[in-house]
Amino acid sequence: MAGEETWPQVVAEAVCRATGCPPERLRTLGSVVRLAVELVHEGREGHSVGTLLVVGDAAEVIRHSRQLILDPLAGHDPSLRQIDDASFRETAKELAQLDGAFIIDDGGTCVSAARFIEVDVDAAAGLPAGLGARHAAALSISGRADAVGVAVSESSLVRVFAMGELRAEIAPASFGRERAFAIADAVFHEIAGTGLTMALAEPS
Repeated sequence: MAGEETWPQVVAEAVCRATGCPPERLRTLGSVVRLAVELVHEGREGHSVGTLLVVGDAAEVIRHSRQLILDPLAGHDPSLRQIDDASFRETAKELAQLDGAFIIDDGGTCVSAARFIEVDVDAAAGLPAGLGARHAAALSISGRADAVGVAVSESSLVRVFAMGELRAEIAPASFGRERAFAIADAVFHEIAGTGLTMALAEPS
């Protein structure tokens, strides 16, 4: 059973063990997964928030995306855009209300926000039934670039995609396994002290 403090790293380690990633990305992915679940729990102004966070080779991800609006992070010092910084995490939660994805490099710097991720239609055909455009973008970018996509659903689930596959899901335990999870033959873990359940894909 994963603990309240350690579960994000359990998710990151499972994803990286299956797909391979540098040590910096492993640490950053744990922080991003925790932020994603905080967004699910907290929402914004009483409403659920959905967003996409992409972690990895930021330059490559940017080549497969375009800016939806003027980048709200442009011109800000990288030291102010660190995913582990408490002030920036609150900023990110506010910006999550905008359309588009956050692009985060392996070192934990948020490089850009409000970006439209180009979807590879052929790759998105493998998306589990019932998942929408945000998940298609996460799956697609994880297959086209050296990156991991973390999709936050307005229905309170977080899904992690790597190498063009759904590798992890986190949901409120109250959803029930049959209703919540799309990974076939997943390994389930209850997250102590959080009311969450996570499903991890077995390594290929």
